Amino acid sequence: MKKLILTLLSGVLLFSASGQEKFTISGYVKDQSDGETLIGATVLIRELSSGNITNVYGFYSITIPPGEYSVEYRYVGYQPIQKTVSLNQNVRLDVELLSTEQKLEEVVVTAKPEDENVSGMEMSTAELDITTIQKIPAFLGEVDVVKSLQLLPGVTTVGEGASGFNVRGGSVGQNLILLDEAPVYNSSHMFGFFSVFNPDAVKDVKLYKGGIPAEYGGRLSSILDVRMKEGNIKKYEVNGGVGTIFSRFAVEGPIAENKSSFILAGRRSYIDVLAQPFLKNNDLDGVGLRFYDLTGKTNYYISDKDRIYLSGYLGRDVFKFDANQGFDWGNKTASLRWNHLFNDRIFSNTTLFLSDYDYSFQVGETKDDLFSWKSRILTYNFKEQFSYFINTSNELSFGAEAILYRFKPAEVLGVSDGEESDISLDERKSIETAIYLGNTQKVNDRLSLQYGVRLSGFQYLGAGSIYYYEDAEVKGERRPVSSIEQADNWETIQFYSNLEPRFSFKYSVNPSTSIKGSYNRMSQYIHLVSNTTASLPTDVWTPSTNNIKPQLADQVALGVFKNFLNNQLETSVEVYYKESQNQVDYIDGAEILINRFLEGDLLSGDGRAYGAEFFVKKNSGKINGWVSYTLARTELKVEGINEGDWYPTRFDQTHNVKVTANYDWSEKWSVSANFTYITGTPYTLPSYRYENQGYTIPGVLGRNNGRIPDYHRLDLSATWYMRTLKSDGSPKKLQDHWVFTVYNVYARRNPFSIYFAQTDDLSVAGQAITQANQVSILGTFVPAVSYNFKF
Repeated sequence: MKKLILTLLSGVLLFSASGQEKFTISGYVKDQSDGETLIGATVLIRELSSGNITNVYGFYSITIPPGEYSVEYRYVGYQPIQKTVSLNQNVRLDVELLSTEQKLEEVVVTAKPEDENVSGMEMSTAELDITTIQKIPAFLGEVDVVKSLQLLPGVTTVGEGASGFNVRGGSVGQNLILLDEAPVYNSSHMFGFFSVFNPDAVKDVKLYKGGIPAEYGGRLSSILDVRMKEGNIKKYEVNGGVGTIFSRFAVEGPIAENKSSFILAGRRSYIDVLAQPFLKNNDLDGVGLRFYDLTGKTNYYISDKDRIYLSGYLGRDVFKFDANQGFDWGNKTASLRWNHLFNDRIFSNTTLFLSDYDYSFQVGETKDDLFSWKSRILTYNFKEQFSYFINTSNELSFGAEAILYRFKPAEVLGVSDGEESDISLDERKSIETAIYLGNTQKVNDRLSLQYGVRLSGFQYLGAGSIYYYEDAEVKGERRPVSSIEQADNWETIQFYSNLEPRFSFKYSVNPSTSIKGSYNRMSQYIHLVSNTTASLPTDVWTPSTNNIKPQLADQVALGVFKNFLNNQLETSVEVYYKESQNQVDYIDGAEILINRFLEGDLLSGDGRAYGAEFFVKKNSGKINGWVSYTLARTELKVEGINEGDWYPTRFDQTHNVKVTANYDWSEKWSVSANFTYITGTPYTLPSYRYENQGYTIPGVLGRNNGRIPDYHRLDLSATWYMRTLKSDGSPKKLQDHWVFTVYNVYARRNPFSIYFAQTDDLSVAGQAITQANQVSILGTFVPAVSYNFKF
């Protein structure tokens, strides 16, 4: 792999040397106030009507013939600047843009080029900046990255109290969530009510639903790429907030001015602290649910060609039934990155990261009578990425990565009357590798292409037991073990490889209209095993093995993007179709936890998801916001379930409507609203019943053959901005505001699930009566207030 990368790099350098009649303008685009690099800023050569945009590290490179040029730098929300360049040699030009002090009628809720949705290459992406996210009504008034993305087309959840999110018919486990390039295996606090991302530390959020570049892989449905702020390199700042559930505090500033900076942000909930006086001296002593997280990052300019970053995250949730019983879960990540410029056109990023997700459960009132279970997944990664800015029409990207997984599915200790019993499961190891090559090419003024390929491989490794299974006598029942063998440490038990082509195009019909299309194949080698209504923190991750094949998916998408009123109004329509193979499902009554023969309870089949996404967004003015509507279908076909016919998945939602609006009432007040309507998700409805010794036993003929009632909800919020000027007209150091929210305004008892139970009554015929029971996580309106400050 290393030899291949060096060969590619040598070829690129030789190709670069062949065009000495051209020169390069390159550099970084930053925010003048704090030195933060700006992602996606436009750099335009006016004489050529061509240019480039900055990458995720704020770097740009443009290679053009020698001459006199006017170079314009633009970023929405900032004052554009223009530089005159006499290009007779390579020029390094770093610029800083000044944030615009926007008047009320000029409020903009995006931080990208004004026509990015039309002129940009990307499609099937969802992107929100923190300024927009802060305006959206949120649960208990707390800004939330993941819940904000759920207001966009193609992104859903199965309801309150459900961890994670679903993208274009994919499960929660089919999303790759990256925090500064390190994977986060559970993105939720408090069972999905809040995300693990502290908004005070987040710089940029982008969700890829399709048209995924070759540099990304490892999941079928989506890539959520969250980039942390680098820290103010010019002055110290403090941000924070006090809310109903938790408080936040963040500090950032220079370590060495214009050379190094840091940011440190933390959150802690305090319901347990406030409730403790009322729980003491009774049976509820020790009961509580709490979470905390700590996010940090620092960076250092070694030289004008080298910069290093060190970032990390530590978060945990604790749910206690009493002082000794309960469960907890949490993520830990650490990323070390090195940006290096080989020359004005070749940019590299080298990343090392560690991710550790663990969860534990304990019951038992004494140490002589308890049950303790711990599980974790450790991930180690090395990644090398190169960007070669060949010219204004071609940007080449290539690289490689290697990932080591260590799965510890169950460390279990049972104690009964002081006698210990260890029923732990073996650790499982695997290595995932990949190399990729891609190019973004501007063919002419109308047509642009992005194409590439990713070659991935996966090794399932020893030591441990290798299980072989026979076919079940009846499809859909547990498969018996035929034999068991032992593998040596680091012995390859099973190897898989897949070629993953990627292709996208953009055709500009006119300056305000474009047509885009994409195709991508994705491979996923690790699996989230869950047969519950919604994903839980204690669900099990497992690798592909000799019995579990990698999941594969092919997706095509086509969209029309049109802007009106000088880019103030964005519209788009996208249709997509996705086919997948080797989807994991379960036999009825499957044992998921602490089951060394788990693979015998798993079934494999095909999936399909298809739909249309409609989006209208108003970017400016006193009233701004968007409307999204998704019409979709998601189905599985598994031999042994539903007689081999297609059936809807648990997260299939036919209609999904989201309306988000913001009104800037005055300089002191703004109000916002969300409305959500979602078709009820499927559940399994009993088809018949029989009685045994006075108990009614339900029988099922088809899986997910019913639907819970539809979901709809209205949220409102109001923001009150405090004075920003002193009595003498000078700016105040403290900038603060209050946020008042009401979640679920009309108190609808939205159903989360439905179950059936036997009543104590009997029918006229003497048979037991059963009834359906609806479970609602939140059945009333939830008011909240939070105070936020910055100085």
